[in-house]
Amino acid sequence: SYTVGPPTAAVVPVGSCVFGEEFVTAPLVDKVAISHDTAVFTFGLADEAAPLNLPTCACLLAKGGADAEGKPIVRPYTPVSTNAMAGKFELMVKVYNGDAPGLSAHMDSMAIGDTLEFKHIPFNVKTQYPFNLKTIGMLVGGTGITPMVQALHAILGTEGDSTQVKVLYGSRTKDDILCGELLDEWVKASGGRLTVTHVLSDEPEGSAWEGPRGFIGPELIAEYMPPASDDSCQLWICGPPPMYEALCGARGEAGVVEGTVLAEAGYSSDQVYKF
Repeated sequence: SYTVGPPTAAVVPVGSCVFGEEFVTAPLVDKVAISHDTAVFTFGLADEAAPLNLPTCACLLAKGGADAEGKPIVRPYTPVSTNAMAGKFELMVKVYNGDAPGLSAHMDSMAIGDTLEFKHIPFNVKTQYPFNLKTIGMLVGGTGITPMVQALHAILGTEGDSTQVKVLYGSRTKDDILCGELLDEWVKASGGRLTVTHVLSDEPEGSAWEGPRGFIGPELIAEYMPPASDDSCQLWICGPPPMYEALCGARGEAGVVEGTVLAEAGYSSDQVYKF
C-alpha cells in the first residue's frame, strides 16, 4: 500500500535542487501500483541523508527509453513527495501502453536498481510559495494534478496560511482519477479551505457516478471557481494541450487568449497562471 500522508510544508529557495542542468542517473528503489494504470516510482538520491530540495512549485525532467526513431524520451514530472523526505523522491505516474509507448511505459518496465536520468532547469521553476493569494482556483486535467499536490503540500501544511483553494479536476472515468483518496483526505482535514469537484468525460452511462460529466467549461467554472470580479484570486491551469487551448490559449502563448472560455468569463491575464 502507499500513502502520501498529510500535507507537509518543506519549502526551499530556488536553486537548491540536488539535480542541476545536466542529466544524472538515479536508481529505482521501489515501485507500488496504486490503481489499474498508475504507480508510484521511488528513485534514490546519491546522498541518503539529503532531500531532493526542489522548490515549490517546480518539476524535474526525466529521460529514458526510446521513441520510434530510437531517441531517448524526455518528459516533465512533479514529485508527490516533499523535501521532508531524505535520500529519495516519489513520482506518481499514469502508465500509457498505447501504440507508441512513451516514458511511462519504459518506467513501468524497469526493475529495482535500474536507473533513469533526471535534471532540473530554470525553465522548470514555476510560481513560488508563498503565493500571496486569497483564493486559488485549480483547473486540472489528468496527470496535471501532481503540480497541484505539490502546491497544496505548502498551502495546507504551513501554519497560519489561510489561502482558500477550489479544484475542478477533469478525468476520463472514476477509475482514472489520480490522487483521489489523497484529495478526499485533505479536503476533510482542511476545515473548509480546500474543495475538490471531479468532472468525468467518459464515465459509462448508468454508472453510480453522481457528479458532473463532460469537460470543464463555462458553467462549471461559474459554479465552482472564484469569480473574475475577485481581484485577490488566481486560476491555475494544468492539463493536456486541448484543455489549455479551450480555457485560456496554448500554454506557450502569453496571457489569456481572446475568445477562450476564461477570456469570455472576464478573467484577466494576471488572474490566470499556466503551469
